[in-house]
Amino acid sequence: MTRARDAIEAEDKLDVILACRPVYTRNQDVAAFQLLLHGEKPAEGASLSDIEATNTVILGTYTHVFQGGKTRSVPSFLKVTDEVLMAPELPNLPKKQYILEIPNNLMLTSELVDRLKALARRGYRLAMDGYDPGDDELDVLLDIFHIVKIDVRDSDADSLRRISEKLRGHGVELLADQIADRTRFQQCLELGFDYYQGDFLSTPSPVKGKKIAGNKLLLLQLLTELHSPDASPARLEEIAIKDAGLTYRLLKTVNSAAMGLRREVNSLSDAIALLGLEEIKRWANLFLIDGEMHKPEALTRGMLIRGRMCEVLAELSDQEGGQQSTSVNHFIVGLLSQLDALMDIAMPELMEQVPLSQDVKSALLERRGPLGAVLTEVEAYEAGRFDALSLLSERAYYEVAYRHSTAWARQVQQAMGYQD
Repeated sequence: MTRARDAIEAEDKLDVILACRPVYTRNQDVAAFQLLLHGEKPAEGASLSDIEATNTVILGTYTHVFQGGKTRSVPSFLKVTDEVLMAPELPNLPKKQYILEIPNNLMLTSELVDRLKALARRGYRLAMDGYDPGDDELDVLLDIFHIVKIDVRDSDADSLRRISEKLRGHGVELLADQIADRTRFQQCLELGFDYYQGDFLSTPSPVKGKKIAGNKLLLLQLLTELHSPDASPARLEEIAIKDAGLTYRLLKTVNSAAMGLRREVNSLSDAIALLGLEEIKRWANLFLIDGEMHKPEALTRGMLIRGRMCEVLAELSDQEGGQQSTSVNHFIVGLLSQLDALMDIAMPELMEQVPLSQDVKSALLERRGPLGAVLTEVEAYEAGRFDALSLLSERAYYEVAYRHSTAWARQVQQAMGYQD
C-alpha cells in the first residue's frame, strides 16, 4: 500500500475544500454527484475563481465512478453564484459534465430570468435548489429548469404527491433531497421521483437475529487467525485453501494494479511474505464487505473511500505513531463503519460476530478513542461540515486526501472484479 504522505505530497493542492454527495437513480446507481464546495462564498455557491481552481480536478477525478463493471463518467451538480450566472462568458464548463444548480435565495430580476433562459437555450442543464411550492414567483422559472430539487424532510406523502403532480406538468425531472432512511426512499420511489439524494443508502434496516451469511464464515475464520498473535503464513494458507474461489480472488486482487507489485504472487504465503500480515488483514476485511446480495455498489464505494481516508488522515496527523498495525486499524474502522447498513445487522450484534480489537469496536460503536476521533472527522468531511474539521492544520490536505481516497476506491473496485 502506498504511504499516504508520499501520495498526498505529489498532488496539487486546491484553495478550496471539495467533497461529493452521490445522487442516485431508482436502482440506486450513481447518476451524478452533488459538489460540496467551500470556497470564497460557501453559503452562496461557487464563484468564478472557485470554478477556475477546481475544474480540472473535478473533471479528472470526481466525475468518474466504477459501476456495472465499467468506469463511467457522470455529471456533477454545481451550485453557482449570481456572479457566475451573469458573467459575459462562463468558464470552461462542459455541458455534459455540469448541471448548474441555482440557489433558491437569488433575487429574481428580469435580467436574471433572461440570463437563465439564454443558458438553457445554449444547452446548459439547470437545476432549481430547494423548491418552495408556496412561492408562486418560482412558477415562471419552471419551464426553464430541467431538474427541480425538493427537500422531503418536512412534507408528508400527500403533500409530496401534490408537488410532484404540479411539477410534472412543467416537464421537469424531480430530485428528492434529504432522504433520511429507506422507508422515505421507498415512499419517494412510489411517487415517481427521478433522482434521490440523502443518507438512506448508509442507514441500516436491521433484521433481528440475522447472522453474517455462510459464505463469509471462512473469512471470519481467516480474520480470527489474522488477529491472533501466533498467526503464521502456513496456518492462514491452510484456512484459505478450503475455498478455492476465495484463494483465487485474493491472489487476483493482490496481483492487480491496486497493489503495485513488481512480480506476480502465486500463493498466499508468497503474498504474506511480500505484503505482510497487516496488508492481508486489510484485504480480508475488504472481502468481508464484498458481494452482498441486493446491495448497490455505491454503498461499497462509500465504505472504501471512508476506510482509505481514515487511514490517510491518521497518517497525516501522526495518529498512527509510525505503526503499520495502527494504520490498518484506522482503515478497518472507516471501512466497517457502515457494515450494519451493508448487512442489515445492528452494529452491536455485528461486533459480537466479527473478530476485532476493543479499540476498534469502541470506535465503531461509540466513536471513542483516537480511532473514533478520525472516523468522526471523515464523516464530517463527507457531509460537507467543513467548519467542524480540526485534525489537520493545513486544510488543503483534506481535499487531497479525499481525492486520493476516491481514486483509490475506484481502483480497488476494479481490482475486486465488480460486475453487473
